[in-house]
Amino acid sequence: MTASNAKKATAQASAPAASGYRSLSMPMRYLINTVLVVIFLVVGEAAIDGGLVSRYQTGVIEQIGIYIIMAVSLNIATGYLGQLPLGHAGFMSVGGYSCAIFIMRMMDVVGVTARDFTTGTPAAVMLFVAGLIFGGIMAALCGLIIGIPALRLKGDYLAIITLGFAEIIRVVMQNIDSVLGFELTGGQKGLTGIPSYTNFLNTFIVVAICLFLIHTMMKSRHGRAILSIRDNEIAAESCGVNITYYKTLAFVVSAFFAGVAGGLYAGCIGVMAPSKFGFMKSVEILVMVVLGGMGSMLGSVISATVLTILPEALRAVADYRMVVYAVVLILVMIFRPEGLMGSYDFSMSRVIERLLNHGKSYEEYLDEQNAALENGGAVAVEAAAADAGPSKGGDA
Repeated sequence: MTASNAKKATAQASAPAASGYRSLSMPMRYLINTVLVVIFLVVGEAAIDGGLVSRYQTGVIEQIGIYIIMAVSLNIATGYLGQLPLGHAGFMSVGGYSCAIFIMRMMDVVGVTARDFTTGTPAAVMLFVAGLIFGGIMAALCGLIIGIPALRLKGDYLAIITLGFAEIIRVVMQNIDSVLGFELTGGQKGLTGIPSYTNFLNTFIVVAICLFLIHTMMKSRHGRAILSIRDNEIAAESCGVNITYYKTLAFVVSAFFAGVAGGLYAGCIGVMAPSKFGFMKSVEILVMVVLGGMGSMLGSVISATVLTILPEALRAVADYRMVVYAVVLILVMIFRPEGLMGSYDFSMSRVIERLLNHGKSYEEYLDEQNAALENGGAVAVEAAAADAGPSKGGDA
């Protein structure tokens, strides 16, 4: 059988198998995910309102959400695009400063007080949303400025130049007040007096929206183009993929979501200091991506959660907590070098589909059906040969 005939036979064999597999429609998939998100949100709010979670623990949960956005957004450039930027903390700082300054300057204009963010008045909610978007846009602009020249490089060279740009951003935040002649970022002491506009509810909603947007983008044709660059840049370019455009797109989108996370971080911590966004912050976020698995959104979520909780849980042994933290990372890299989840992404819809099909995935179901068709074809050929044999012998 020729290659074309083999492909045709495979396609024909796959058709009945696909039609026999019980799968969920796309609206049903979105409905299931929405229900899960609502359940988590209701349970979390009930635990906080019921006093089961302290204010300190709520702050840690908010930081978990912030670092989930940071890790998943960096995964766009590192795991999906296959590049190695080390300037994510710089985008986080730009988004955080921009969002905090915007909200602080606009509070008097729109008549919003710090208490309004706690009670959640419509004006405060609109100002919060506008501040996050503004912070994300400013970070995206920095990502565009940095990405166009930087993404012409690869590997270690890209890491070095993005690290240099992140340090430039940090130094600018420290000294821009003396250049402008008025207080904007607070200089070395940092920006203080930021209202506490970040809480569990809006952090959870922003995290859910960011994960949905990133997942949707990576499932679109733009996401497939980005993945093709990671797999083989030369082959992707030969197939008509605009390498420069999609590299820059991934970098800018990654910076945008880092800026959104920075905006949440400013409202959670209450103080924005340039020293918080140095080289080690970028490395910390990169560790979350590598530990969870390059290209795995679920892996980034799990690793961001674990690496945010672990230092807090080890405060009782403050002298040794960073040693324990480092040992955990070393052990994971030794025994699981591809990361906790590798490239796997969990899907509740796939779990439900397996249950509907007696524990079989679509691929397993397809393989079984194809094997049955091949065995049936072989039996038919043998039967035909057996029938033809005696008749030929009789003619002879």
